[in-house]
Amino acid sequence: MYRRWMAAVLVVILGMTLALPRGTSAAASKGEALLGINDKLTEIAPLLKSGNYYVPVRELAKEMGLQMTGSPEHIVLADQSGRTLTLLRSGDQALRSDGAKVKASMFVSQGRTMIPFGTVAESFNYKVTYNPDQRVLRAVNNAKALSESEFLKKYSQQIAKLARVETPSSPGQKGKQPVYLTFDDGPSAHTGQLLDILSKYDAKATFFMLGNRISSYPAAVQRMVKEGHALGLHGMTHEKNKFYASPAAALKEMNQDNERLNKAVKQKTTLIRTPYGSKPYFTQSFRDKVLGEGGYHMWDWNVDSLDWKYKSNSRAIYNNVMKQVHNEHKHGTAPLILFHDQAATLKVLPQILAELKKEGYNFEILTSEMKPVNFWKDAR
Repeated sequence: MYRRWMAAVLVVILGMTLALPRGTSAAASKGEALLGINDKLTEIAPLLKSGNYYVPVRELAKEMGLQMTGSPEHIVLADQSGRTLTLLRSGDQALRSDGAKVKASMFVSQGRTMIPFGTVAESFNYKVTYNPDQRVLRAVNNAKALSESEFLKKYSQQIAKLARVETPSSPGQKGKQPVYLTFDDGPSAHTGQLLDILSKYDAKATFFMLGNRISSYPAAVQRMVKEGHALGLHGMTHEKNKFYASPAAALKEMNQDNERLNKAVKQKTTLIRTPYGSKPYFTQSFRDKVLGEGGYHMWDWNVDSLDWKYKSNSRAIYNNVMKQVHNEHKHGTAPLILFHDQAATLKVLPQILAELKKEGYNFEILTSEMKPVNFWKDAR
């Protein structure tokens, strides 16, 4: 009888989509909790918003063994049995493989797309529980071996550590900070090896690509999409006298680039980076035409690897990147690193990624919802 009563309580909690009373405790009002998937306590830090817990979609997909495809506006998750969940930013809804529609709002936090944990877990036949005293969320299916009490006992030290958080100002993810890797001028014959390196270090990146090269290496772009990287445009010619001939010429190149991208992977993007950076050539008239009329979002960088200059001098590239990254960190700014899709970069990239990961950085992608970082401070 007692077990049936407890099960009923859990169903009520679940039916509220993990809605929690505001002000349960200082830590709970901040949204700090631990997240378990079956018998594993993950490193995912759920974010409490409007009474519901949200988690980064890539991290959750990885922990649940789900394949993720699509775009920031249209995310498709799938498990090995063929069950799918399509998350649509437009309308804040999701479509299950059985045709059912469920409410599932998404938003971007620190460059990561956040999705409702309960909705996703239930869509893949997980049962979700929440222990308010221990502040532990857990999703379980038939792969679970530990009971609830056994799970709490196994991770008692981590739970006790969370309980010691006293004020909302205490850091929840100390040392975890975003870094944005970007690669220009691809795709190329080296892109496959570049993607292999990124995969090895569980790193995501944003690729600003040239239209002609997209047509030459469509399989590389398709792999970028499949592995969760972000796609951006870099024009067609990469020639100053052609791209910057007029505002109309610049917009034409970006639109042509976008058509090549759409042909390769059936999707377009609004993220752009102009050849050689936006200063001094991309003046107000260019920005009004391309950003205002064209609806694009322009990104430059705050860390220049100078890999195009140093080429085979890997030590110089490494020192240059890390010096600038540490400088941005001192100013509380997320590093946005410019690399190029070339052979020389591949030699030093593993060392840079290893060090960034060691220092606690999360490799994130750029999205259309983020405020663009560019030399003109144009927020469009």
